[in-house]
Amino acid sequence: MEIKLNDPFAAELLKAQTALMQVIDPELYVNIVDLGLVYGVDFTDAAKVKVTMTLSTPGCPMGDAITGGVENALGAAFPEREIEVDIVWEPRWNYHMITDEGKAQMGLE
Repeated sequence: MEIKLNDPFAAELLKAQTALMQVIDPELYVNIVDLGLVYGVDFTDAAKVKVTMTLSTPGCPMGDAITGGVENALGAAFPEREIEVDIVWEPRWNYHMITDEGKAQMGLE
């Protein structure tokens, strides 16, 4: 999740990223941001926070737990907004989407 300082929603995006880093994949024990599961967070609708993300596999058994964690974390950070989670499968998640920090947490590098 890349945040550009000239983005008009940079402060909100940073707050969202901080909240989303508290959502841990229950099987991999790494937060969903460092896993590369979060593709984007949209604040253009003043009443809503829309998260576009994926899961590691289409049949991920922890998908409901992860999306529930996203709703809870962002709901706490932005209580005045509705939280919408949009799960997408393109681009398909792969190992290369994990950040260096995520790989280190997993003991992969």
